Amino acid sequence: MLLTPHSIKSFFSFLIPQSALRIPHFSLAQQKVLLGLALFILVLLFFKFYYPALAPSREKPVREFVVEVSGEVRKPGIYIFHHPPTLKEAIEKAEGLREEALFDGENLSETLETGTLVHVMKESREVINVKLGRMEARKLIVFSLPLDLNRASVEDLCLVPGIGDPLGREIVAYRKRRRVFSSVEELKNVKGIGDNKFESIKTYFIVKQ
Repeated sequence: MLLTPHSIKSFFSFLIPQSALRIPHFSLAQQKVLLGLALFILVLLFFKFYYPALAPSREKPVREFVVEVSGEVRKPGIYIFHHPPTLKEAIEKAEGLREEALFDGENLSETLETGTLVHVMKESREVINVKLGRMEARKLIVFSLPLDLNRASVEDLCLVPGIGDPLGREIVAYRKRRRVFSSVEELKNVKGIGDNKFESIKTYFIVKQ
């Protein structure tokens, strides 16, 4: 049997009623409603599949501030803040002083930097004194906080991956000759530290004058 356009049209007309093939006619008001509905669906699809992928990149990473409180407080320990804490906040985090005592109120408002060690001491029965320092090297490294090149001992330096005892002694000997490091980049002048070694260890250090 030879298939012609007319015979094909007749065949599909037999399978599908003509009423089902008719395209409905919409009024102008109905067309506006359908257009609005289509736009609404597109917006929903955008927020469902596209917007979530962008959202994480817009969020700012939360920086943590690590402070250790020791001495005459109820709960000595290491505490994490999501903002630069004041001395008062650090002591309150450790649940305050063990015993009531006089304290310099002006110092309580001092802002602490991350890695600070707050040591609360009793000078007398009624007077409290606070000494601010730096947390131990091993604790700083655990919390990914840098060591001060101008204060780190050989033992501290050996805690840094890639620095053994010989290199640690070279760094300290260089510091003694120059009195202080002026920048972390100055590590490149130490015998045994090339470009690759410097790139692998530089994030472990800061320089405080």
